[in-house]
Amino acid sequence: MEQAFTKAIQQILHTDKILTETADCITYGYDNSRNHALPEMVLLPDNEQQVISIVQQCNQFNIPLIARGRGTGTTGATVPVLGGVVMSFEQMNKIIRLDPANRLIIVQPGVTNQQVQQAAAEHGFFWAPDPTSAAFCTIGGNLAYNSAGPRAVKYGTCRENTLGLRAVTGDGRIIRCGTQTTKGVVGYDLTRLIIGSEGTLAIITEATLKLLPLAETRRTLKAIYNSVEAAARAVSQIMAQPVTPCALEFMDNNALNMVRDFSDADLPRDAAAMLMIEIDGNSEHIHHAVDAIEHASKVEGHINTERAETDEEIKALWQTRKVLSPSLRKIAPKKINEDVVVPVSRMAELINGLDQLSQEFNIPIVNFGHAGNGNIHVNLLVNPDDSDEMEQADLCLDRVFDLVLSLDGSLSGEHGVGLAKRDFISKELSATELGLMHAIKNQFDPNNILNAGKTLPLSE
Repeated sequence: MEQAFTKAIQQILHTDKILTETADCITYGYDNSRNHALPEMVLLPDNEQQVISIVQQCNQFNIPLIARGRGTGTTGATVPVLGGVVMSFEQMNKIIRLDPANRLIIVQPGVTNQQVQQAAAEHGFFWAPDPTSAAFCTIGGNLAYNSAGPRAVKYGTCRENTLGLRAVTGDGRIIRCGTQTTKGVVGYDLTRLIIGSEGTLAIITEATLKLLPLAETRRTLKAIYNSVEAAARAVSQIMAQPVTPCALEFMDNNALNMVRDFSDADLPRDAAAMLMIEIDGNSEHIHHAVDAIEHASKVEGHINTERAETDEEIKALWQTRKVLSPSLRKIAPKKINEDVVVPVSRMAELINGLDQLSQEFNIPIVNFGHAGNGNIHVNLLVNPDDSDEMEQADLCLDRVFDLVLSLDGSLSGEHGVGLAKRDFISKELSATELGLMHAIKNQFDPNNILNAGKTLPLSE
């Protein structure tokens, strides 16, 4: 790295916020994927002006720059494959303003999802996105990926729950987009454009998040079916009701078998699919909502339904679902986890097609996810240290993506693209769309320093 660049950075940050030793930098070179690369320098800014100055210097010296939260992503999006600088936002972790009267909270990107939820809950509110890693992941990372979680089925993703942003473009310009009101149509919607762009367009320095009132109460149902088709019919009927569940989770037969093998969960032997359904709302009307959802869930092929009302009962009911992830880690700690999405009505076709691919390539595939919006996590239980198995897995993945697109689906629901899916997205997007996206990237980041080589296929 050029000495002149290093000197310029030393004028911006104190030396204890500049990491260059391998032992210090190595942990910033990975995320929750199998990818790793060593950054040449890690920077720890604590305010927006420092971010602007760092970006300007990286732009001037043409140094690759990657913004990083806590590294919980699964697609390699924060891995510095071109070396350069990783900018970690762990010290930009302040809640700037919580405004209950206007139902919003303004935060720096290093604040965790859980910190936002706790602060909002003290005033009777919550922020809708609730990814599994909420206790650890940051708001900046949530926005970069447009992460969602189970509640998205009722309350939407980051894009629907973010009012505005402050961000720094790749050439060091500060931009303010969005509003602090729920209405606003002045200019193009740059807020939604930046959310989900994985740090390739601009670096978020501040976010204004929309808060929602906490529900008075919630109820949980666990419904068992004798086939995936039956579960899919139930999902379609549930989602056609006036009452939308706040969570609608799915587990296929392979997932249920794994739960049986690694826990004492009480599941009928003929269970081939399971739905976990959570309903929230007003205490006075919750029973009517639960009755309506339960009635809709009882399609042909329904085996039984359990209902939970107390916190203890709800916790016990969710235990079946929560056992799955540890079970998967035991049997295949380095599994491939792809998150895809298809129309709800075609979910059964997806699961059946995945079962056929599992048999064809001799790779166990376990499927679960957010059934209410067709977002399924496809887990290939492979050993990355076995080259033959990984070669088969690569071929299988290509077919998985073809299957998803044939069902009018999309290659990523909430995990993003990063490195893992970058070379596949030309299956979903045409040359015209990709050309426009590259042009947008060039407007925001003319020297291509921000997370270069991620999200979009390399331009020819």
